[in-house]
Amino acid sequence: QDQLVESGGGLVQAGGSLRLSCAASGRTFSDYAMGWFRQTPGKEREFVAAVSWSGASTYYADSVKGRFTISKDNPKNTVYLQMNSLKPEDTAVYYCAAAGPYYSRSDYYTARNYDYWGQGTQVTVSS
Repeated sequence: QDQLVESGGGLVQAGGSLRLSCAASGRTFSDYAMGWFRQTPGKEREFVAAVSWSGASTYYADSVKGRFTISKDNPKNTVYLQMNSLKPEDTAVYYCAAAGPYYSRSDYYTARNYDYWGQGTQVTVSS
């Protein structure tokens, strides 16, 4: 069964850091573009960051640029989201997603372009 499993969420004070992991199982996702989205109650899922299938290009929402870093470890079939200088407004459920294989569209920002999703991990930033 192909699945993505997120981990690393938790409670952190403002200004702190967390690293989210997304472990893939079943198929090999090394040829997939990978993304992170987040969602708060009553709001639509919001794009956070993405990395191209080759790992050569990364994309970030303006709200996290300079604070978050996405990376892809193909041998481990895992993608990471390093989150620094966290703010209370970063509080959300974070979801990992995969698009592909060999995803070639220019739009990494739209949730419907992703084919596989994890179950989410809660990140709470206290002020």
